[in-house]
Amino acid sequence: MEKSKNQWSSKLGFVLASAGAAIGLGAIWKMPYVAGQSGGGAFFLIFILLTLLIGLPMLLAEYIIGRGTQKEAVTAYKILAPNAPAWSWIGKMGIIGCFLLLSFYSVVGGWIFVYSGVSVAGNIIDPAVDPGAFFGEVTGTPWVVLIGLALFTLANVAVIALGVQNGIEKANKFMMPLLFIMFFILVIRAVTLDGAMEGIKFFLYPDFSHITGESILYALGQSFFALAVGFSCLVTYSSYLKKDVSLPNSAGSVVALSLFVSFLAGLAIFPVVFAFDMEVASGPPLLFMVLPAAFSQIPFGEVFLAMFLILFLFATLTSSFSMYEIIVAAVVEKWKISRGKLTIIIGVLVFIASIPSALTYSTLADVSIFGRNIFDATDFIVSNVILPLGNLLIAIFLGYVMDKQLVKQELLQGSEMKEGYFNTFYTLMKYVVPLVILIVLGYSIIQY
Repeated sequence: MEKSKNQWSSKLGFVLASAGAAIGLGAIWKMPYVAGQSGGGAFFLIFILLTLLIGLPMLLAEYIIGRGTQKEAVTAYKILAPNAPAWSWIGKMGIIGCFLLLSFYSVVGGWIFVYSGVSVAGNIIDPAVDPGAFFGEVTGTPWVVLIGLALFTLANVAVIALGVQNGIEKANKFMMPLLFIMFFILVIRAVTLDGAMEGIKFFLYPDFSHITGESILYALGQSFFALAVGFSCLVTYSSYLKKDVSLPNSAGSVVALSLFVSFLAGLAIFPVVFAFDMEVASGPPLLFMVLPAAFSQIPFGEVFLAMFLILFLFATLTSSFSMYEIIVAAVVEKWKISRGKLTIIIGVLVFIASIPSALTYSTLADVSIFGRNIFDATDFIVSNVILPLGNLLIAIFLGYVMDKQLVKQELLQGSEMKEGYFNTFYTLMKYVVPLVILIVLGYSIIQY
């Protein structure tokens, strides 16, 4: 019974779960504000290119490693490199990275929980309420952000404790389609606002004069963040996958959905930013300032805003599920304790680790790390250091350590792709992907 509980019931379930891991804060919350700070259309174009050239192969690499071993991340690397146990640190680094990521991701999830509750009560869309000031009030009140953080953590613990089919898969099948419907409503209204064309132009017209080495690093980090690759989360997810599922088709579907949602997010956010003369480089608060302004222009806007925020909360949860799952799966494998008890323990630890980021805009506002506040510093370390490094090591592992025939077998099994597809993929993984990551990281280090 436990085995079926920890296996996807269908290809759709796996694709939606993988897409859920990708389509969350990365595509909806982070992409617009990073693009706003990094050149708009030029950044988005580089992001697309890096996602297709680097992100897609990395997604396939994690799928191959996971399904090829049918084991969670740490054990998978041990099985594939039995005479070189140090490679298992890729999986261990992924667990550490997910834990750090959850320490600020959960804070944003808590903000969304709070906004969802206030919106349901009908207290956000009000001419007398300034969206920026309201965001500052929410994030600047310690007890509010801590309650939101606790609720977000509890929601994750409840679903992860149920397992793969009964928890993660069922949640994704319900949440993801509804999110797309709400997104379309928001985009249609955003692009029809007076002044919206300037926002569309900023997002879609590439002006490379704003692009720097840092922008390219951010685009690479955003590509990894938006696909949830580099932490080996999808090694764990694909270990629950049946052998007759096409990995190329699944990866292509996930990348297409992730890019499409990133595109929708830009179309939903930037027209509103320019229509209401907001600051395009506002950073993390951007989405929370834009949404009330956008929905205030729609009949029954408060109702639609509440619905969108609840679905956005679902999307945020589907991403955090994958982060919790890699930690839970690895520790269950090693310690052999019950999944439910372990999930509670990990949830408590994540909550405690998230407190500094949660208090960044209130009690700990004066604390800085490398010139950044705690929240931004944690985000930077995870997105622009640990993620690229994790992907670099995975690429090297697949290209130089794994058995080439096993890679080929897993890539093509259940797929109609021919040997030429494998040769292209293998060349990218062995030479192009590591080189691009090294160049971007090296250039960024020189700049700093």
